[in-house]
Amino acid sequence: MATDAIVLAGGLGTRLRPLVSDVPKPMAPVNGRPFLELLLEYWIGQGVRRFVLSVGYLADRITRHFGTHWCGAEVAYAMEEEPLGTGGALLQAARQVHGEVLVLNGDSYFAVPLRDLQGFRADWTLALFRSGDVKRYQGLSIDPDGKVQSLTGNTVNGGVYLMNAARLRDLPWKAGERLSLENDLLPHALASGWRVYGRVFDRPFVDIGVPQDYQSAGAIIQ
Repeated sequence: MATDAIVLAGGLGTRLRPLVSDVPKPMAPVNGRPFLELLLEYWIGQGVRRFVLSVGYLADRITRHFGTHWCGAEVAYAMEEEPLGTGGALLQAARQVHGEVLVLNGDSYFAVPLRDLQGFRADWTLALFRSGDVKRYQGLSIDPDGKVQSLTGNTVNGGVYLMNAARLRDLPWKAGERLSLENDLLPHALASGWRVYGRVFDRPFVDIGVPQDYQSAGAIIQ
């Protein structure tokens, strides 16, 4: 079972600034607590015992809050000196992990069971949900066995991934390059014949990067 997780928490959070301007987006308060606390708490409950937080914008607000240990889990950091995008941030943070690793978007909460992402023996497994809004989210299509067939469709990427960290070292980019996980890394993985699978979940999901969803997050995250 994966016990390490990378959390991509370095974004600028531009859309959320009218509501939350004094902390980085993952630290926006939800039910009186920083969102990132709620995210880590859920995954600790799923068995994660070590987090690598990829941080950038207002990083000190995160590093001072969580330190090196939080709620029994070890916390390490990968610092973005300049914005690297989701893909670049992942490659930089991946230098601190080995084997199977969970990768999480730091601004979304998708309450999927970790054990249900396992068992595919895949290089990359994505947690998906059904949505007609493929303009906002990355759409995918999967076959009956869960193998990802294309990057179009009405199942969408929920920002929770189980990955083989060793495969990330086979990518043609170097750590420190600005890249998109969704638009660079994932298409390359599919084109290169990686075993990329997805599983659809009907579980609570919220993306706090959008103001209207942020305002409803407290009712979704229990």
